Amino acid sequence: MPIYKMEGKKDGKQKYRVRINYKDAFGEDKQIDRVAYGSNEAKELEQKLSLEIKEKPPESRLTVKELFEEYTKVKKYEVRETTLHKTEQILQNHVLPSFENKKLNQLNLISLQKWKTHIEEKNLSFKMKKNIFSEFRAMLNFAVKFAYMPSNPLPRVGNFKNAYETPKSINYYTAEEFLKFISKAKEAAETDGFYEWNYYMFFNIAFYTGLRKGEIHALKWTDIENETLHVRRSIAQKLKGEDRETPPKNKSSYRSLQIPTPLKNLLDEHRTRYEAVDGFTEDWRICGGIKCLRDTTIDNRNQAYSKFAGVKQLRIHDFRHSHASLLANEGINIQEIARRLGHSKIEITWNTYSHLYPREEERAVNILNKIV
Repeated sequence: MPIYKMEGKKDGKQKYRVRINYKDAFGEDKQIDRVAYGSNEAKELEQKLSLEIKEKPPESRLTVKELFEEYTKVKKYEVRETTLHKTEQILQNHVLPSFENKKLNQLNLISLQKWKTHIEEKNLSFKMKKNIFSEFRAMLNFAVKFAYMPSNPLPRVGNFKNAYETPKSINYYTAEEFLKFISKAKEAAETDGFYEWNYYMFFNIAFYTGLRKGEIHALKWTDIENETLHVRRSIAQKLKGEDRETPPKNKSSYRSLQIPTPLKNLLDEHRTRYEAVDGFTEDWRICGGIKCLRDTTIDNRNQAYSKFAGVKQLRIHDFRHSHASLLANEGINIQEIARRLGHSKIEITWNTYSHLYPREEERAVNILNKIV
């Protein structure tokens, strides 16, 4: 903890630089530089700063932006790249603009409530508001964990609430609607040629397996073994740069699914087409070959096929709902549906699809009707 003599004087007293070296909560070397005039004053400042570091680490004076930088630096090695990207986007767009230069010790109930009101006034979905709150809370919990602040005041403000929230409905195709949709996709492939078959296969895989969009993009011919499809990876297209191949969303997303006969026949036909292409290898993507399909083009195809088929237009994610809804309506065990979808918790599956078990309700009523 040295004291350096510097050029210059003030009121006849020599100028000194006081430097305090210390290690932060992560074991990284840090330092504080201050200026004092007079030898005795410099020594007193040195003692004062040393005591402050022991009693209250300088990190408590971090700004929210500095905390964000520390937080995302650590999170980078703990979560998938797509998850980190989502966290960064939410915090940069909805938290930093309000608190960027505020010190952590300036975050109080009043400033946080004003921030919450500001978010309420934005034209955002209720789900998005809750996501913003969760990401902000997680970052402040990180600050508490590493003693950057004594406690997290955000939970005392409370999460966003929607007094008029209604049960969320899901959109999906019945088997009949899907057959109308996919027949138009097949007509387009038969008319437009080889590459169009990739879109036809994409939607068939989505409906028959319930895979996420990124999981379908990542499928290779090596992922098919006899009658089984193995989900081993995902593709992210929204990150900066080229497509990024990542692990699946969670541990439960690593899964093996028995391929239904209709899809197996379509995959065999599609492979025959690809085997005729010069340079074909087992390492090619099932939908796209050397490079996977583009999300924007898939959206365009989806819109066109549904229009030509005269059925409602779904989001791409709704084909996943269609798969689960078809099985739920047939009374398939919720645990098997959760496994097929790669959900980390069965509660996620139950909360989304429990209302699609009409036959269970009929069975329950029939049992009660027999009590006479």
